Amino acid sequence: MKRHNFSAGPCILPQEVFQEASEAILNFNNSGLSILEISHRSKDFVDVMDEARNLALELLGLEGKGYKALFLQGGASTQFLMTAYNLLQKKAGYLNTGTWSDKAIKEAKLFGEVVEIASSKDANYNYIPKGYEIPKDLDYLHVTSNNTIFGTQMKDFPEVDCPLICDMSSDIFSRQIDFSQFDLIYAGAQKNMGPAGTTLVVVQEDILGKVSRAIPSMMDYKTHISKSSMFNTPAVYAVYVSMLTMRWLKNLGGIAAIEEMNDRKATLLYSEIELNPLFKGFAAKEDRSTMNATFSLTDEDLKETFDAMWQEAGINGLNGHRSVGGYRASMYNALSLESVGTLVDVMSELERKA
Repeated sequence: MKRHNFSAGPCILPQEVFQEASEAILNFNNSGLSILEISHRSKDFVDVMDEARNLALELLGLEGKGYKALFLQGGASTQFLMTAYNLLQKKAGYLNTGTWSDKAIKEAKLFGEVVEIASSKDANYNYIPKGYEIPKDLDYLHVTSNNTIFGTQMKDFPEVDCPLICDMSSDIFSRQIDFSQFDLIYAGAQKNMGPAGTTLVVVQEDILGKVSRAIPSMMDYKTHISKSSMFNTPAVYAVYVSMLTMRWLKNLGGIAAIEEMNDRKATLLYSEIELNPLFKGFAAKEDRSTMNATFSLTDEDLKETFDAMWQEAGINGLNGHRSVGGYRASMYNALSLESVGTLVDVMSELERKA
């Protein structure tokens, strides 16, 4: 039976990437060695790292604009503190739109004053705040573009006179944005890019080196830039699969092509949520994420029946996060329209049965 993977992460990746990556486990580049055992200092892997970093900048339209791409470890959670370590001298602003931005705020407070510019915590983060004022004396403003748990997504980003930092862990490479408006972007790989184990950081080099504190080598972006992401042993396999996924995306037509596909998937599912009286959405309509659709049943007595139906249809990973409950359909880049159609068919069938 075909499995339809709606897991929030680690999540679905392209089948052709799985195929090529699995072959590399046995024999990488016809070397007679596995990708899991080659030296990270070998030319074969240095070429992988260089291609991965270059592809990231190319896909984001940031080539030749003073940005450096890094593949680091520790997930986005390490970036919560690493951004502050490198950039927070006196005061930073944070837009609090979910669990992960809340955690980022907690880490940043260890390094200086943090101003919570606005928050949607009052409504369990089911909307993106708007109409807020941004102080003029910030070292940087930090935002989270997509909130995996709650199913909200920023459609516009504030204009600021300080560096703009964005956690794009759950919607990187999914839609066209002017990425040059950001001075630093970070994203855990395990949504749209690769397996868990590496984190993409794209940083405008000229914002670095301005804090007075001493920064430990592993926490210093300048260290990793100077060593081309090879200061310590990188997550070889995770970087390799991320490179393959970015190749796949480029060959597909880049971000413009995948955005069109993602919009079709989101429109199909949200239309069913709106039209089917047995379901209701969680996120405010204007802030709904194209990556993570959160919804619930209007009659919880139908839960056992619905759960059995979607599981029988080969659907995986549909249960919502404990913070929200209900259901969450994560529709990352590699998820097919067919899979979304299968979920919609099950929802429609439930209505016919009820």
